[in-house]
Amino acid sequence: MSKKLLKEIISNLDDNKAKDITSIPLEGKSDIADHLVIATGTSSRHVSSLAQRIVNNLKEYGLKSINAEGLEKGDWVLIDGGDIIVHLFREEVRDFYNLEKLWSPSLEIKSNNI
Repeated sequence: MSKKLLKEIISNLDDNKAKDITSIPLEGKSDIADHLVIATGTSSRHVSSLAQRIVNNLKEYGLKSINAEGLEKGDWVLIDGGDIIVHLFREEVRDFYNLEKLWSPSLEIKSNNI
């Protein structure tokens, strides 16, 4: 179910002019979800509009308990769709938090104590 929904979410974001859409598989990395989708909107209004469309898309898909945080401000909106978590940012906010680096498999931790 989540693969089809993932494709629909990405398609919805692309159709509505989201930028830099990234999908990160979380299976085997985390129990919070199977996929993380990150995308950028061009303004706070665009981010909020993208988020509302994703929430509506999830509801149409039959999901009942969808949590969306940050819709009012539109700088960073987090949508918890169960198996899929969607983060929508304004460009500056996305650059600041850099979630892709957090979930990157090639992240190296260097320490002088090892």
